[in-house]
Amino acid sequence: MKIADTKNSCCAQAGDREYDDWRGIISNVKVYDIDECIKASKYPMATDTGEVDDQITGTQLKLTQSGKGEGHDQFLTGIRVNFDLTCSIKMWTEAERYRFLEFVSSQSTMHRIAKFDLDKQYMKYVDPRIVKIMNELKDTYNDIEDKASQEAKNAYLKLLYSNPCGFKLTARLTTNYRSLKTIYSQRRSHRLPEWQLFCDWIETLPHAADFIIGSKTEKRAKKLDA
Repeated sequence: MKIADTKNSCCAQAGDREYDDWRGIISNVKVYDIDECIKASKYPMATDTGEVDDQITGTQLKLTQSGKGEGHDQFLTGIRVNFDLTCSIKMWTEAERYRFLEFVSSQSTMHRIAKFDLDKQYMKYVDPRIVKIMNELKDTYNDIEDKASQEAKNAYLKLLYSNPCGFKLTARLTTNYRSLKTIYSQRRSHRLPEWQLFCDWIETLPHAADFIIGSKTEKRAKKLDA
């Protein structure tokens, strides 16, 4: 069952960060199967799975707070999250370390670096002098008529390899609550403002406070069990 479906547009640059809030980098969010996974989390203690419900109890909250490697929060892997992320190459390089943050499809510098509007594609932290050089390299390549020539190939590689890590690309990703739980714990106070915005977005997901963040989950679990 799909339980959340939101579409968000990018915000204008403002303040010390590139965007006003997480909507500047996250859009087209869809969350699936929360109710079904809550039910499934009760299967280990059930003799008749047809009788389990999707009500959150203290037990579910305790499962979500299990330690790394214990596996008791496994049901979180079934809560799927799909979304578009627009961020710098620097952030993409770091994001790729997460095995279960998977790419559906993405923009490509390899295919389209000479077609982008470079004045709009870089983060505000990129030195304007570098942007100017990149535009010059782009023009040099585009002005070569024979794109199959060695001159064109060399010009394209120079353009490609000179591209700074502040270049923004959009990709569609698929992941799950368990992976987001790991990302949140590691990136909440990260130096890159994009990771901070990413974690701001995680906090808005359904049941994120209990299933992902867990700052007050233990107290809530005791109340539900009382």
